Amino acid sequence: MPDHVRTADGRRLRVEVSGDPHGRPVFLLHGMPGSRVGPKPRSMFLHQRGARLISYDRPGYGGSDRMPRRRVADVAQDVADVADALGLDRFAVAGRSAGAPHALACAALLPDRVTRAAAMVGWAPRDAEGLDWYAGMAPSNVAALSTAASDPERFAAGIIPRSAAIRSNPARLLEELREDLTADDRLIVSDNTIRSMLLRNYREALRTSPYGWIDDALALTASWGFDPARIKVPVLLWHGKDDVFSPASHASWLADRIPRATAVLEPTSAHFAALRALPAVLDWLLTDARAN
Repeated sequence: MPDHVRTADGRRLRVEVSGDPHGRPVFLLHGMPGSRVGPKPRSMFLHQRGARLISYDRPGYGGSDRMPRRRVADVAQDVADVADALGLDRFAVAGRSAGAPHALACAALLPDRVTRAAAMVGWAPRDAEGLDWYAGMAPSNVAALSTAASDPERFAAGIIPRSAAIRSNPARLLEELREDLTADDRLIVSDNTIRSMLLRNYREALRTSPYGWIDDALALTASWGFDPARIKVPVLLWHGKDDVFSPASHASWLADRIPRATAVLEPTSAHFAALRALPAVLDWLLTDARAN
């Protein structure tokens, strides 16, 4: 199994595969900032479920080459290139946080290959009609994402030194977020195993460059390049009601527009609870799509 895949346009993507090497394939798309080594179920769980979990660094993160001016829609070709390199025809896709819109892009643009898709604690498009996009969002996120949308150069100028500080001390990011975390989220990120995975994830994400983070934010706040309403495959939208990083109203907006969407709203959960929900989401993804 190669640890890098070459894309059709010549870029390198760093890839990691875990679980059952002969199991049913599921792509897991990471958050922002994030990487292929982000939180995931233990290998024993994946073997028991017969799951082959495929993660890769989005362009500009970790060991993957940057793709300037990328859109959310561009993920579909990268996932297809990784799947081709692994000899995979059909697969499921899950995305958490910033990975969620990218999972929806795969569902919309690879309808003959994606069996099911799960979008966990993600966003709706910023131009979503009838949605107050920033309502219920933490002031820190409002400031960052509104700057990314209105003044990309100023946003990048702020992220470059911030990512350098987090790279040298990944715990700094959790400390920055702490004020906005609910009690439940604080409990989750204080778990030694999860905290260790998160810190390793942040360090790897920013190891070579801040541009994965910068390009993610610019892509998420610009036109995505696809319409979620055109998704035809079954989609699970999982969200915590108390999420202030990506408010639950975004999932509700998507649920009203994606024809085969199932929405799960957890009443006492917030953003990081998606890590706790991931095993159940994987079980749903591995269910035979023909039953729908």
